[in-house]
Amino acid sequence: MTVLVLLVVLALTLGGCACVMWAQRGGPRWARAVAAATLGAGELMRRSARRRRRLGGGGNNGGDDG
Repeated sequence: MTVLVLLVVLALTLGGCACVMWAQRGGPRWARAVAAATLGAGELMRRSARRRRRLGGGGNNGGDDG
């Protein structure tokens, strides 16, 4: 089941990247909408990663949990 979810996420990512490239070349309106959504999702992921690093998150707290 996990593999299926990862494959769907990969397919959506590759499709989004293809739409970004197509939209840059003047693709149809729906491709521009998908490209905008893809770029927006990427920006949200970037901000989330920056916030985690700034707060010291990420699961590496340097402590000994065992």
